[in-house]
Amino acid sequence: MALAWLLKDKRVTSVLVGASSAEQLLDSLKCLNNTSFDKIELNGIEGILKS
Repeated sequence: MALAWLLKDKRVTSVLVGASSAEQLLDSLKCLNNTSFDKIELNGIEGILKS
């Protein structure tokens, strides 16, 4: 979720992904399948970041 959230932010020009195995890299790349959030999800994330 964190990678997808970063990718949706127009201020972010790149996201570095650290992986110690191919499996970990493939798991991280799954975020490309869902880079959109609804308003409720975005409000929840923003609430966490402000606390």
